[in-house]
Amino acid sequence: MLHDFTAASPDGTPCSLEQYQGTVLLIVNVASQCGYTRQYAGLEELYRKYHDRGFSVLAFPCNQFGHQEPGGAEEIAKFCSDNYQVSFPLFAKVDVNGDNASPLWTYLKLKQPGVLGTTAIKWNFTKFLVSRSGDVVKRYGSQTTPEEIDVDILAQLVAPLTPTQRSTATIDDD
Repeated sequence: MLHDFTAASPDGTPCSLEQYQGTVLLIVNVASQCGYTRQYAGLEELYRKYHDRGFSVLAFPCNQFGHQEPGGAEEIAKFCSDNYQVSFPLFAKVDVNGDNASPLWTYLKLKQPGVLGTTAIKWNFTKFLVSRSGDVVKRYGSQTTPEEIDVDILAQLVAPLTPTQRSTATIDDD
């Protein structure tokens, strides 16, 4: 299950994805020097729009496609903050394909293969939508903009919670 995985924070500290139980997630491989980099703005807009309703974007920098994410953790964070005011979680740089692929990304690819059943990630800004229960429900290619995913996120947010999800969901008293 997705919530059983651990991912590294930008400083390398292990981060359990269990903390996202009950949260709808959009997991994305990102890069700062890509033609799709402008999607950071749309991802941030989705995050701000739905975060209070139990949604988060999890971004994983990746340098496997055209070496479009060459910087270190601090440089990546600064770029995202300065250019797109990113407030959603950024994780440590990962490989999404090959022998050194992150176990999380291997899992995502197996749960939602791409066109013709391929498990390889084709480029930066491939996105996976994950339900509150941790099911990988949909995969989107790089060309699919965050704005086009809005309706699918909303559908996951309004889906009825199971008893387990209700007990783990965060309630904001504001």
